[in-house]
Amino acid sequence: MNKLLPVTVLVVLLALSAESFRVPRQVEEEQGVLGKLTDTVKSYYDSAVNTASGYVETIKSLKLDEKAKDIYTDTTTVLSTYTGILQDQVYHILYPQQ
Repeated sequence: MNKLLPVTVLVVLLALSAESFRVPRQVEEEQGVLGKLTDTVKSYYDSAVNTASGYVETIKSLKLDEKAKDIYTDTTTVLSTYTGILQDQVYHILYPQQ
């Protein structure tokens, strides 16, 4: 009798847990709230990724990186010229010709 009660309880628990693992056949046809929520989040995510990709392609088509390189090159050329002039002026101030 002592062993019969725990065995009976275990069998009942196993039967209840096995019954909870049954998957209804209508799951494939009907989506629950969690499925709908997941699909909605996925669609918003896909939409955001597509929009961001579109913006990136638009920016690439403007060729801003090439324009930035050109501006950098022009700026460094101008600054090197004025830096040379400034160096000459400082040199002539420190070492005047006699």
